[in-house]
Formats: sequence, structure tokens, C-alpha cells
Amino acid sequence: MPNMQAMAGPTVVLVHGGFVDGAGWEGVYKILKKDGCNVNIVQNPTQSLAGDVAATQMVIAQAEGPVVLVGHSYGGAVITEAGNDPKVAGLVYIAAFAPDKGESVASLIKDPPPGAPVPPILPPQNGYLMLDKTKFADSFAADVDADKAAFMAASQVPWGVDALSGTIGAPAWKTKPTWYLVATDDKMIPPAAQRQMSKRAGATVTEAKGSHAIYVSHPGAVAELIEKAVEGVTHAVH
Repeated sequence: MPNMQAMAGPTVVLVHGGFVDGAGWEGVYKILKKDGCNVNIVQNPTQSLAGDVAATQMVIAQAEGPVVLVGHSYGGAVITEAGNDPKVAGLVYIAAFAPDKGESVASLIKDPPPGAPVPPILPPQNGYLMLDKTKFADSFAADVDADKAAFMAASQVPWGVDALSGTIGAPAWKTKPTWYLVATDDKMIPPAAQRQMSKRAGATVTEAKGSHAIYVSHPGAVAELIEKAVEGVTHAVH
């Protein structure tokens, strides 16, 4: 969106999910910056949902003007709660959980449909979860460059069981305009579940071929939807 004036437009705040950190957004960040967007990136501790909501609210507070809040995977649960902040003008879910009131990531993944791929999550150690390194690339990042996928597997961030079980108080998607990108080759969150959650949230939905790590492998498709959200929010504000 080259014509967008950097200082006047909304700020995009990017929120990562479990097992990874904010560095994965680099490709999306570069495209958004090149197109004139203000962009901030949250580094979630991923110990508890409340802690990650607080970390996100800190970044929202620093932003100038309205915020378009973007969440990937578990980051969708974070933005569902943090998005109630009055500065947040729109929500964008990237292959993400969009829980309803009283739901958690744990409750949403409890009963996978028959035949759905099961993420290779190892048994919890001291209250934290990790993915099996040998299966990380196939399940999380099948279309990411092999060296990068191996690095992502080796640099995993332990994901707190309390983050998974944190429940939503009031889902922001009930009151804020919402967009959703379905990753059609996702082996972590089945595309059918993504479609169901996006429909329930009343989101404007786009589908793109990509793994769960679509924000790494196809940053252009992700940035395009975020820019549509920025445009939609900007028109609503003016």
C-alpha cells in the first residue's frame, strides 16, 4: 500500500504464537514497512495467557493512533483478549485460534476430528510444552526452507501449559472488525477448524496455500491481508 502515509495510518502490532518468538515476523515486517506501515512486534513470554495479554497491551500502549492487532496460532487467543483495548481498531488472525468466551486453546484442541493431523507435542516438562524436534518441520513448517525450519526447531520457545489453558473473558472479535487467513496445508490447526472459527468470528476470510508457518514461508500473502485490514480500518476511522 505505497500511498499510505506512515505517520498517519494505524500501527500494526504483530503477535506470535507458541514454540516461536517474534523474529519469525521479519519477512512480513519488511513488506509492511516498505509499504509505509507503522509496525511493532510483541515478544510474548508464553508462560500464561494473562502474561501474554499484558505484554501485548504494553506494545499497544506505545503505538501512535489506532492499532491493527495481528495474531498467529496461539497469538490468536492473545489478540482475542488484548483486542478489547480501546485503541484496537481491527483484528487479523493468521492460521490462528479465535476462541469464544470461556474457551482456551486447550479446549479447542481437546477433541481433534478423526483423521486430522495431531501436532507432535511432547509430554509437559515442568509445566512447559515443546514440539518433537524431528517432526517440527513436517508439522509446523513444511514449506519453509529446510535450514530455516531446522533452526526454528532447534530454537523453540517452551510453551507454558498455563498459556494453553488460559480462558477468554470477552472475545474482541464480537465487537471489532476481523480478518482471517486460512492456511490450507496447515498440519497444526486443521484448515476445517480455521474455517469454522473464522466463520464464527464473522471474519473477512482469505485462503492461501501454506503450512502453519505461512507467515514465514509466504510473508507476501500475510502482509496483503494485513494491509487490507489497515485499509478497512483507515476508511472506518475517516
